[in-house]
Amino acid sequence: MSKEYFDILDENGNKTGKTKLRSEVHRDGDWHKAVHIWILNSNGDVLLQRRCATKDSNPNMLDISSAGHLSAGDDSLTGAIRELKEELNLDVKPEDLQFIKTLKRSSKYTETFINNEFDDLYILITDKSIEDMRYQESEISEIFFVPYKKFKEMVINEQPDLLRHNDEFEIIFNMFDEKYDK
Repeated sequence: MSKEYFDILDENGNKTGKTKLRSEVHRDGDWHKAVHIWILNSNGDVLLQRRCATKDSNPNMLDISSAGHLSAGDDSLTGAIRELKEELNLDVKPEDLQFIKTLKRSSKYTETFINNEFDDLYILITDKSIEDMRYQESEISEIFFVPYKKFKEMVINEQPDLLRHNDEFEIIFNMFDEKYDK
């Protein structure tokens, strides 16, 4: 496996001109960039993934459809397209993705794993089926669609194996409640 380098950002999300190894970025708590892509189909079903047991953060938890860090030199859209291809074997064009906003987050998993990142949030509406996708087994143990109302219940009921992305959940609900929560 090749070494992953990230662009280091300042506390405002601007590139500093420095790059570091992924492990060093998380060890040192440097600011960096990631993408989060929520996938819905035209029925409003939400694609969830279960993170594999060997992930260094939140193993075996249900999570965003597709997400990942930006490699050094990547722009957000290129990174989102790459993550969809790597994680789900989905080929998408830039115009297929709807950029929503950038969220600033900070979390500390352990003394040596600090995640300070700016997450660019995207929405992808596609009618690709689970059979059309092939997930990356080193990252994901399963993928499945959940009807919108069921997804909302999972969030409201704070389902224990669903990773909490409350600010993103609020955005999703504000965007799609009128259409799918009837």
